[in-house]
Amino acid sequence: MINLRENLLSITNKLLAAGLNHGATGNCSCRDRDGFLITPTGVDSSKLTADMMVRMNLSDGSLMQESKYKPSSEWQFHRAILEKYSEINAVVHTHSVFASTLSVLGQDIPAFHYMIAVAGGSSIRCAPYAMFGTKELSDNILKAIKDRKACLLSNHGLVAMGEDLNEAFNIAEEVEHLSRLFVEAKRIGEPKLLSSKELTEVLNRFNSYSRWSKD
Repeated sequence: MINLRENLLSITNKLLAAGLNHGATGNCSCRDRDGFLITPTGVDSSKLTADMMVRMNLSDGSLMQESKYKPSSEWQFHRAILEKYSEINAVVHTHSVFASTLSVLGQDIPAFHYMIAVAGGSSIRCAPYAMFGTKELSDNILKAIKDRKACLLSNHGLVAMGEDLNEAFNIAEEVEHLSRLFVEAKRIGEPKLLSSKELTEVLNRFNSYSRWSKD
């Protein structure tokens, strides 16, 4: 039987090791039957243990078990994503350097590289700024991730999601890599963008890969 607490701890450690988060920044969650598990607030990632994960009710965000730890201050958007999208079982939020750098521009990342399709569309949108931990931020993210699996948060960072924690991590890692490529390309000049036709072909190929992997 899969131990979701251990999985959540493992992904948190991977984010730290990959440099996608540092200290107590960022947070992760995963679906757990009628609720979800989320990393606690204010705890350095390097000091996390599996028993610190907080279990919350998916319907209203209440605690489903007693804990001396408080859930991440960003629990609202984790709950909103998991409640709205039944196919999504994990959410990863990072303060990774290059994605956060682009987020301060408040602009979408365009189709400058075919791997932009990893997020599910022709761009990676940037959700408008809102105070962390607020319903406004949660609402902004839900709009930005429509038909997507990742978005930037203006003046903040990155959110990625997937069918499981591994997919959410992989998308977060790829978006950070794309963000770095975009920053480096902009140092030299204006990146050449792929056409709508070219991106549609890529998205179709990605979708066919997904279908094969499920057969």
